[in-house]
Amino acid sequence: MPNAVPALREAEPLPQPYLLFLGDVTEPGYAKTAFGLRDWAGERCVGEYACKGATVTTGLPFLSPPQARMLGARSMVIGIANPGGRIPANWIPLLLDALHAGLDLIGGMHARLAEIEPLRNAAVVHGRQLIDVREPPTGLPVASGRKRSGRRLLTIGTDCALGKKYTALSLARAFASRRVDVDFRASGQTGILIAGGGVPMDAVVVDFAAGAAEMLSPDADAGHWDVIEGQGSLSHPAYAGVSLALLHGSQPDVIVVCHEHGRERMLGHSHFALPSVEDTIDLALRLGARTNPAIRCAGVSLNTGALDAAAAREAIEATATRLGLPVADPMRGGEAFDRLVDACLA
Repeated sequence: MPNAVPALREAEPLPQPYLLFLGDVTEPGYAKTAFGLRDWAGERCVGEYACKGATVTTGLPFLSPPQARMLGARSMVIGIANPGGRIPANWIPLLLDALHAGLDLIGGMHARLAEIEPLRNAAVVHGRQLIDVREPPTGLPVASGRKRSGRRLLTIGTDCALGKKYTALSLARAFASRRVDVDFRASGQTGILIAGGGVPMDAVVVDFAAGAAEMLSPDADAGHWDVIEGQGSLSHPAYAGVSLALLHGSQPDVIVVCHEHGRERMLGHSHFALPSVEDTIDLALRLGARTNPAIRCAGVSLNTGALDAAAAREAIEATATRLGLPVADPMRGGEAFDRLVDACLA
């Protein structure tokens, strides 16, 4: 599994190892926090736990909280990113199970753990922590639009939950392997859990969102790269605001557009068609030029996870030919990914 992710460590270490909680989820896209931790922090995960009726699994052992505690787990992480960041009532008994077993709870939802009375009371009784990582820093500035030193790359998506975080992590690791000075900058709860620091952009008051993106990627040496995790989609009917704030505030020199091969409708909003990759590149460059006129697209990250190796290679080559840009699936690596990295650093 991937490891050695370059990151700026900003927060106190979280209690680890983790038991991953999958709730009652039946849509894999909503379990991206659990999958992200499995893939990028697998050495910190001992197993998974879920409600009856859940159909999504990370493939890790199914463990009750007492079993996980016996195996060394110190906390249970809510591995779900559902619409609205809710904690449904039917999850509460299972979250209480974790506290009763001696595990801390870590949440990345919009709903705050400490605001749920049964959890708050149980945490006091058992001496456990309720930790919310989707908590923006205080004193965020309004964006200045001032050009900052250093180099920046932002991943841009045609939709939600299709590979922006994985692409950013893969590129940051590839940059580091080439001895490039680089930091992965996390902008969502999963990235923060992986990297140990960042800004949860979708929890920031909108007037300060672009300013938060500026703070996330501050002035740096001329040769330093910040690889910034993208959020949402500039064309999404619900989440475009956070995407635009990240684009304006991060002022990327380079964008990499992320798309899932074969996806045609917006996740959770199936009455909206996905924009094309070409339209997404054009929109991102036009809007991004407001704060960085030199912005350019280095290429495309194509999620081919649903394809076999031969079909994936064919899809990647066909997309590269159509666009005239490097195209790769970072999780498959290979020469196509090397070309994408070359184009980013060119």
